[in-house]
Amino acid sequence: MKKKRFTEEQIIGILREQEAGAKAADLARKYAVSETTLYNWKAKFGGMDVSEAKRLKALEEENARLKKLLADQMLDAAALRELLGKNGRARLEREAVAHLRAVMGLSERRACRIVAIDRKTARYASNRPADAELRAELRDLANARRRFGYRRLFILLRQQGERSGKNRIYRLYREEGLTVRKRRARRRAVGTRAPILVEAKPNARWSLDFVHDQLASGRRFRILNIVDDVTRECLAAIPDTSISGKRVARELSELIERRGKPGMIVSDNGTEFTSNAVLSWSEANKVEWHFIMPGKPMQNGFCESFNGRMRDELLNETLFFGLDHARENIRSWIHDYNHRRPHSSLGYATPADYAAALTATGDRLRNPDQLRRSPVAHPTPAGVSTAGTQLAAG
Repeated sequence: MKKKRFTEEQIIGILREQEAGAKAADLARKYAVSETTLYNWKAKFGGMDVSEAKRLKALEEENARLKKLLADQMLDAAALRELLGKNGRARLEREAVAHLRAVMGLSERRACRIVAIDRKTARYASNRPADAELRAELRDLANARRRFGYRRLFILLRQQGERSGKNRIYRLYREEGLTVRKRRARRRAVGTRAPILVEAKPNARWSLDFVHDQLASGRRFRILNIVDDVTRECLAAIPDTSISGKRVARELSELIERRGKPGMIVSDNGTEFTSNAVLSWSEANKVEWHFIMPGKPMQNGFCESFNGRMRDELLNETLFFGLDHARENIRSWIHDYNHRRPHSSLGYATPADYAAALTATGDRLRNPDQLRRSPVAHPTPAGVSTAGTQLAAG
């Protein structure tokens, strides 16, 4: 800043000489200033004494200091807005400091003060290994199972021999940007429900429901899903353009020949399930058929949940070019669902392993000589809680 030639006291003294009768031209020559400068001094300091000039100078200095503080606050606010971005979430602290220094040209000291971290923390360089092989394996698995979250991916990695903990897998999962996008919000249950008690064994209760989709040509088709409510196995998934009540009865008869008769069947009030063909089949085979209340799909929650998984992981991810192509893909996905896909409600065991464990447990209880046999199901991987024996369903 350029130093002033005259102080406020000297300027007031010069103005006093002018007031005493000295001419402006003589004063300008005497003090080597222009007459315009004298008139500017008079406009600013005319009629003031030395004490008032000193007070004005102090006010100007205070005003300059406040302006500087305000500018600093505005710069800090702008830096915080830059960090928050559009989604309102601050970046990681070290990345935030680097961003402020690169974009806004702030010093390291000031950027650390804004972010509220120590300068040593900002300078820290991680020596953690890159985990390139594990990251590549996790990406490949997530690309093959695009609707699986980190918990199921962790189970699959454990099955392949990976010994990393769940927290490490979750960290790599987040860093690789593999988070599954939610397609819709789930409704929360309101009130209380009275579940139907069923025995914890296969074939205790089946549930039926339809799910709809369309081919690449635009032609619509439907899939009849049959689920074991205890073991969560998909017993059958029959796709076709039209499935009548007679077809439902025929498919159930073929399924009973392979698997055995269920204790109960649950379905909604669709025309296929309330047809004379199904009612006659139920009476002839002495199978109890339970219809849920209209408008209460959660009373058939096991099959509805399975339909959601099928739509999320198969139907929304696959383009079917024909009915045969749909049958082939659905058959392959059902086998994978029953024998390879970890099920969270079963302690992340597969439905087939869980059914085998229930069958083995029942055999040991009926035959004391088999009590020392090892269980059929594989042990649960470390870090995953196990599910207890199911006593109620619905």
